Amino acid sequence: MAEELLSILKTLLTQPTAPFHEYHVRAAIEQQLLDVPHVELGNDAFGNLIATYRKGKRSTKPVWVLCAHMDHPAWVKSPGKGGDWEFLGGLPKSIVEKKETRALKRESGEIAPFGFEVKFDNEKVEAAACDDIVGCAVIVEAFKEVARLGIETTFHAAFTRAEEVGFLGAWHLGKHWPFGKEAVFLSVENSRPVNGAELGEGPIVRVGDKLSVFDNQLVELLMRTAAEQGIRVQRALLDAGACEASALQACGIRSAGVSVPLGNYHNIGEDESVVPEFVMLDDVRAMVRLLVALVGTEHTGIGERSIEERVTLRMKEYKKHHEGGNAKFEELSA
Repeated sequence: MAEELLSILKTLLTQPTAPFHEYHVRAAIEQQLLDVPHVELGNDAFGNLIATYRKGKRSTKPVWVLCAHMDHPAWVKSPGKGGDWEFLGGLPKSIVEKKETRALKRESGEIAPFGFEVKFDNEKVEAAACDDIVGCAVIVEAFKEVARLGIETTFHAAFTRAEEVGFLGAWHLGKHWPFGKEAVFLSVENSRPVNGAELGEGPIVRVGDKLSVFDNQLVELLMRTAAEQGIRVQRALLDAGACEASALQACGIRSAGVSVPLGNYHNIGEDESVVPEFVMLDDVRAMVRLLVALVGTEHTGIGERSIEERVTLRMKEYKKHHEGGNAKFEELSA
């Protein structure tokens, strides 16, 4: 897995990308998955890339939908002839307008990402856009590893667009959910480690983000899977930012999130200079192992009903107790 993963990372991280201009990354992902056995590819109406692995009649529960976004903050040309350059994504205007920042712009057709080279050493990889291209690479490698192992299961992945300007691709996915009621969503991100999480200490199982907390049963399942497989993970509330799990949760989809700890989030260094992002390779490898175990294992003890459905059933189950208690209240209040 090690050499193949490095090759995937290098291929994807060298692709220029920006919100609404993810075509280079999407094409590279499609090429990586094209000949993987039991994988089907397609696109939804928004342009999100959808991939499905299906081998045998067995379908582990829950059915997972892994997700990573294909964009990263960058300059784009405004539509129309002679359009001006506009910076899209979460970088403060005060930093974007610095002369030193503009000097890092590398034009590539209609987009201009930061011109940092992809660099590997024995411990880490740095690039202009680890967030969330490393997440895309992790999911691609998970597909390949599940196929190599011949695991009989079904799972899906969505590689989304325009996350950096407000989860637009993820929102479309949630509003036009094509995977069925039994499917659950997992955001695979690269995130700034906060609240005790650290680089190099393993993938982070997110309790929630800045906008919401995630499905507690799915979080528990992630932790249980990691423990069963001997994968070191960190459990933390990453409330320094938000991820696509919050968008899907707002659409009524049961959701959770995992993250590879990220250095220099959105290319901002300690002195607010613009620098490459970086991740630790051990964290990336462990994330692949976690995803493979997650989609390939039958999980018992997890409810398949929504909170509303579960409470409604309990209301019916305890109706007589409710009525009896009400009668006692009325008797004592008389």
